Amino acid sequence: MTAVTLRNIKKAYGPVEVIHGVDLDIQDGEFVVFVGPSGCGKSTLLRMIAGLESITGGDMHIGGDLVNDVPPSQRGIAMVFQSYALYPHMTVYDNMAFGMRIAKASRSEIEERLQAAAEILQLTPYLDRLPKALSGGQRQRVAIGRAICRDPKVFLFDEPLSNLDAALRVATRIEIAKLKESLPDSTMIYVTHDQVEAMTLADRIVVLSAGRIEQVGSPIELYERPANLFVAQFIGSPAMNVVPATITKAGKSTKVSIQGQSGEISVPIATPEQMTGKSVSLGFRPEDMHVDTGKKTHVTGEITLVESLGEVTNLYVDVGDVAEPIVAKVAGTHDYKRHSKIGISADTTKMHLFDEEGRSLAV
Repeated sequence: MTAVTLRNIKKAYGPVEVIHGVDLDIQDGEFVVFVGPSGCGKSTLLRMIAGLESITGGDMHIGGDLVNDVPPSQRGIAMVFQSYALYPHMTVYDNMAFGMRIAKASRSEIEERLQAAAEILQLTPYLDRLPKALSGGQRQRVAIGRAICRDPKVFLFDEPLSNLDAALRVATRIEIAKLKESLPDSTMIYVTHDQVEAMTLADRIVVLSAGRIEQVGSPIELYERPANLFVAQFIGSPAMNVVPATITKAGKSTKVSIQGQSGEISVPIATPEQMTGKSVSLGFRPEDMHVDTGKKTHVTGEITLVESLGEVTNLYVDVGDVAEPIVAKVAGTHDYKRHSKIGISADTTKMHLFDEEGRSLAV
């Protein structure tokens, strides 16, 4: 059993509470990603699971055992840090074997585990090299290999790709995905602020904000059915467009009017009759929008920025009464000009409505 269970977990530094009663069940063999902005508590929560931070309140179980006061070395976990933390004077082989030697594993056991880990991570040709002779991505793979050699119950990753450049991040992310496939029974908990890593690696994502869980679900669940405005705007790149609106007619299919824009939009989301006249936030993703000069135009405005990325063109449109520009993600390359007027519309079947507290009206 390698399940990890958190019940009303709290963390405080003196009078300041930074983790506020977190409840979470991580199943055997799951790859769970903690994601959120800087300062949300994701690394603190991971370090509490590792035993590197004390628990102020609540209970934590790993593999069915209460581990609140169990030291890190006895929790059956292995952690990969943001920095590689390799011994510069040791070869790759000795770095990977170090933890097993400290644990007094036999020479044959060390050799067997190390060669298996090296094969999984494609490190076999580099076992005699020193860390200074490796690329950043190779060094991070050595750090991961050191964790594999310990044969832990749970793998913990604390932003392991953040020190790598863009190309190495992609390559190492693929290596971690392959690692999960090769170790299907291992439970893995991964911390990142990069939602692309979260979306591509996770079985389930835990979205954190200010020490609280905002939503837990599969990547597609969070993308298609965000529970609130925070999740809606955090998951997806560019972020979901959100504009102030008013419900003009509630019911099985809700009609709304966008502040500062003419006309109504029929959104296929059921709302109670008493919501008529209420202020809401209307959300729609940049990739669900298209340029439309016909009668279906939902918003009109002035293009303030054009990002031509080759496969897509991002248009930033100032629509007047909205604080942030609306972003439309249009497939292909287009010759749109800054300061030109444009009309854009969105797929109404993929729109979202949020009440005044930011809660989704569709959940």
